[in-house]
Amino acid sequence: MESVKFFLVVAIAGTVSTLTDYVLTGGWMQKRFTDTAIWREKHAGVMGFLASLLPFFTCAVFAYAANRLAVRSVHAAVKLAAVMWVVGPLPLILNNAVFLKMRPAYVLSYAISWIIKLAVVAVLVGRFLG
Repeated sequence: MESVKFFLVVAIAGTVSTLTDYVLTGGWMQKRFTDTAIWREKHAGVMGFLASLLPFFTCAVFAYAANRLAVRSVHAAVKLAAVMWVVGPLPLILNNAVFLKMRPAYVLSYAISWIIKLAVVAVLVGRFLG
């Protein structure tokens, strides 16, 4: 795996993921589809910055794992992304929805943001690192 391609894939996928996270689960959605009692008052600052780095971490780990598993095509990478979504984020999101005050629209949006994140990095990994 070429490190320049790897970092480019992570940078692009992380940026797209951060933007889709903001659009699908950002402040606008939080105000309309969840109980405000579950959110911290401030989303900015150090905690907001650290949270914005997490999509880059997710994309880097996915790209690394796909490389170690010898995923060499877009199709195989998208299948891996789907499996990872069903095993990881989806059950966690649904479990949180059971115990936290989250409306169905927000839960759906949150789940969609995760599959988009994984699909974007999967396509880039399959195309450029495969």
